[in-house]
Amino acid sequence: MTSPLLETLKSGVAELGLDLSDTQIVQLLDYLALIQKWTQVYNLTAVRLPEEMLTHHLLDSLAVVRPLRQQLSGHQPADGQGFRLLDVGSGAGLPGVVLAICCPDLAVSCVDTVAKKATFIQQAALALKLPNLKGLHARVENLDDHYDVVSSRAFASLADFTRWSRAALAPAGIWMAMKGKHPADELAQLPAGVEVFHVEQLSVPGLGAERCIVWLRPKTPT
Repeated sequence: MTSPLLETLKSGVAELGLDLSDTQIVQLLDYLALIQKWTQVYNLTAVRLPEEMLTHHLLDSLAVVRPLRQQLSGHQPADGQGFRLLDVGSGAGLPGVVLAICCPDLAVSCVDTVAKKATFIQQAALALKLPNLKGLHARVENLDDHYDVVSSRAFASLADFTRWSRAALAPAGIWMAMKGKHPADELAQLPAGVEVFHVEQLSVPGLGAERCIVWLRPKTPT
């Protein structure tokens, strides 16, 4: 991996206020190399240039690490042991693999209906030595596990995302939807049983585009 990529990554990590070890930095670059390698055969992502992958994929996903940690700091794990996150329609593992690297105490499952993408996640877990990461080849609505956080990045409308993944959300769980511009139209279409409790604007280093996280949860019956 070339030095400019390393410097850009380190600079972005510092700008995002993240404290990552040298091992985690290497894992992130090794993950980028894995995506490049697999994309040549399996078309995991439309972005092909390493420099663009770094900004559009890695840094874009890294921007949610601190907000996620802040949200979890006010919660207790559903199983009383450790937090579990399900990344829906994960594709090449964005942001799931990045979160698994940066949050080793978080159990991350990446689910995708495309078998080759779930296989890629499993391969990434082995290659990057991430025991807290696994890939699932399934439809999210067919899963019978429960997760503290259910995330998505450019997966579907908020209404479909929350509807399809509702059964996978733990009773006190939250949804984390990564979006571009503030999705006012999608918010207006949310099911009656879902509420937004925060829309968080993100600033992604090197990316001149709007980004936000929509935080949602099931409405408490009155």
